[in-house]
Formats: sequence, C-alpha cells, structure tokens
Amino acid sequence: MSRRVVRQSKFRHVFGQAAKADQSYEDIRVSKVTWDSSFCAVNPKFLAIIVEAGGGGAFIVLPLAKTGRVDKNYPLVTGHTAPVLDIDWCPHNDNVIASASDDTTVMVWQIPDYTPMRNITEPIITLEGHSKRVGILCWHPTARNVLLSAGGDNVIIIWNVGTGEVLLSLDDMHPDVIHSVCWNSNGSLLATTCKDKTLRIIDPRKGQVVAERARPHEGARPLRAVFTADGKLLSTGFSRMSERQLALWDPNNFEEPVALQEMDTSNGVLLPFYDPDSSIVYLCGKGDSSIRYFEITDEPPFVHYLNTFSSKEPQRGMGFMPKRGLEVNKCEIARFYKLHERKCEPIIMTVPRKSDLFQDDLYPDTPGPEPALEADEWLSGQDAEPVLISLRDGYIPPKHRELRVTKRNILDVRPPSGPRRSQSASDAPLSQHTLETLLEEIKALREQVQAQEQRITALENMLCELVDGTD
Repeated sequence: MSRRVVRQSKFRHVFGQAAKADQSYEDIRVSKVTWDSSFCAVNPKFLAIIVEAGGGGAFIVLPLAKTGRVDKNYPLVTGHTAPVLDIDWCPHNDNVIASASDDTTVMVWQIPDYTPMRNITEPIITLEGHSKRVGILCWHPTARNVLLSAGGDNVIIIWNVGTGEVLLSLDDMHPDVIHSVCWNSNGSLLATTCKDKTLRIIDPRKGQVVAERARPHEGARPLRAVFTADGKLLSTGFSRMSERQLALWDPNNFEEPVALQEMDTSNGVLLPFYDPDSSIVYLCGKGDSSIRYFEITDEPPFVHYLNTFSSKEPQRGMGFMPKRGLEVNKCEIARFYKLHERKCEPIIMTVPRKSDLFQDDLYPDTPGPEPALEADEWLSGQDAEPVLISLRDGYIPPKHRELRVTKRNILDVRPPSGPRRSQSASDAPLSQHTLETLLEEIKALREQVQAQEQRITALENMLCELVDGTD
C-alpha cells in the first residue's frame, strides 16, 4: 500500500477568526456605490472606509483603537463633489491618504492623530488630469510621494504628489476601461487588466508594454492581477462557464499558465490580496461570505489550497493590514477588515503555535515606512528594493509626521542633508493651510472650554442652592 505523503508547510493550518463583537466598528453607513474596489483601507494607525454621503463623496477615518459604536456625527473627510470610488494609504506616511472620485479628481489628505472637531474638507493637494471618473489608486512601493491613478478615460497617470506634477501619462495603452493596476515589489513594472480581456505588463518609464496575454481567463467578467514576490503574476477571472479561477503566470512565457485553480460558480469579482512574506494569496469576493487562501510555492502544483474562512454575512468590501500592523506575539500573519452593510469586522488569520516567543520563520524582515528613493530618482531610471524592518520587538507607528511645506515637495518628510540643527516649533515652516487648521482647532477648543466653564458655574450655583436649602 502506498502512503499518501502530506505536503510540509508551516502555513498548512492557518485559520481565520472573526474578532469579538466589541472589537468591531458599528453603525458605519458603508457606501452603496457599484464599483469593484475594496472600499476600505487600513494601516497600523487608522481605518478608512468609504461611506454614504449626501451631496458629494466622503470617507470616514477612525483610529484603530476606536472600536464599538461610531457616533453618527463623527467627522468625515469630505471634499469630493461626487462619490469616492477608491482610497489608499501612503506606505511611507501613516497620516497621508489619497482618494479618487467620480468627480474626475484625486485628493491627498493629511489625517491628524487627534480626532478632528469637524469634517476635514481641505486636501493638501488636488490632482486634476483625468477627463472621466477616477476609480483606481496605487502608491509606489519604494519611491516617496509617487502615486498612480487610473480613470474611466483609459489613462494611467503617475503623479509626484509632493509637487502636484504629472510624472508620466500612459494614455495609449488601453483601448477600454482599466479594471486593475498593480506595482511589482520594487516599482519598476506595472501589471494591468482591462475590459478588452488582456493582461499587460508595462514599463511605465519607457512607456512600453513589456509582455501581454490576451484572454488569460475565457469568461466575460472583470479580471484582477497582482505580482508575486519573485515577479510572477497571479490573476483572478472567470471561465467560459462562469467558474471563478485563480491562475499563476510566468511573464517570460505567457502561453500557458504555470497553474490554474477552478473554484465555484459565482458573479462576485475575486479581489486578490497577496502577502509576499508568506507567499499566501487571499481571495475575497464582493458579495461572498468567505475568504479562500492559497500558498504559492516553487514546487508543483505551485498553487496549494490551504483553507476557507467562512461566515454568515456577505462582504461589501475588504481592508488588508500591512504586515507591520500585526500582533507578532500572537502569530497573526494577516488581518482583514470586512465591511458589512453597517459595520466593519476585523478577521484575524493565525498560525497555531504553542510558544509565545517571536517566530523568525513567520516574520521575515518586511517593508517599513521609509522610502528607498525620491520621486525624481525613480523617474530618472533608478530602482530600489523596499527598505526592510524587523518585527522582532513589534512595530510602533511613528508620531504624527507634519508635512514640511516647500514649493518643491509638499510631502517631504526626510530631514535636510548636512549638519543637523534642532528645529523649534517657532521656526518650522508652516503652510497657510496648516495655520488655518490650527487656528480653527484653537477656536473650537476655546469654545469648548467656555462652554465647560459655563456648565461648571451652573453646577456650582445649583450646589449652593441645595446647600442653602438644607440649612
């Protein structure tokens, strides 16, 4: 009798678990816009969710610790004149987020560490260059202040957010609507999928399509694609019989997929979330109530099904926490933020281990918040791998990083070169926008203090009356 050999993998027993009820975020009116983006973005400090808003587009930003019921008057980020379609946190500054909207603009926002008193309405910068709705945003993984946007005008624009300049415009590569865009690990190439059912690999600085594959999936529904750590591509799509598929491709040989997994028959587009540290891809379908996950390896069959996390409620969207935001002492290897109709629920993926010591094999060094390049260095042709950090002692997010406002680069947070000089608050450069914000906050706090003083006086008077009455 031949014995079946079980594949050895430290991720074979990864299991998902929904957080307890008091760890969810309740009473959030999640956007009902029909758009295949994740509607949620998260980093080690904040959770951002696109919400329903009358007379324009808005999203809410909550500190991660602010779980429980969200006040219906909680301040929003409002500035777009039409629904917000996508949001993305800057990987190099946890207080900076970009939003894309049906109003054809991209806005970049500075989020304060404190809870603002009123809606945030003034972006740091508004990027105008698209002629139709902007539905996709993606920050460059290694270059400071480089942001990609893709619109319904079939154009990809790469911006230097620090100056508001268009670095590159790729306007003749896609004959139809772009469904997804993804950078590779060092930001030298893009993978795009399009309504014309073609998967393309593009060198944006040369303005060339390096490789392409027509109809990687035979079905008519939208495709998605992400790069793996070693430069291969994972795509999700549909077969001719509407079965959902996951395929692994080698860009050097686009004839046949390296591996192809067929799943179920469903309408929901599968959003792939890839973790390069563990080489696990998580597939979340909009409208599904499950997350399937697969390990990608160098050995046949290359794509190994691990498990499925199932729940009762369908998901409206999904946020994916960067590795530096996870709890390493609990062997947590991924955390999702699942959007329901009126709440957001964390889902934690864990490798079962008995020891509570740091597990080196689960947590290799991972990309940190420091950029490896400046925008102009990247544009000139330089490439650099992400600057890695160790998670051995956990990750502590840096305090609020105020933007140094200069005409050259309004998002520059790197200290000036040359001898270091201590800079007091009085000689730090402040923009007009920052001054106005500070003055508004001071005014609001003074009004609060005044109201509190009046309340204290009223209570003291009541107390005096009570004392006099008892005498």
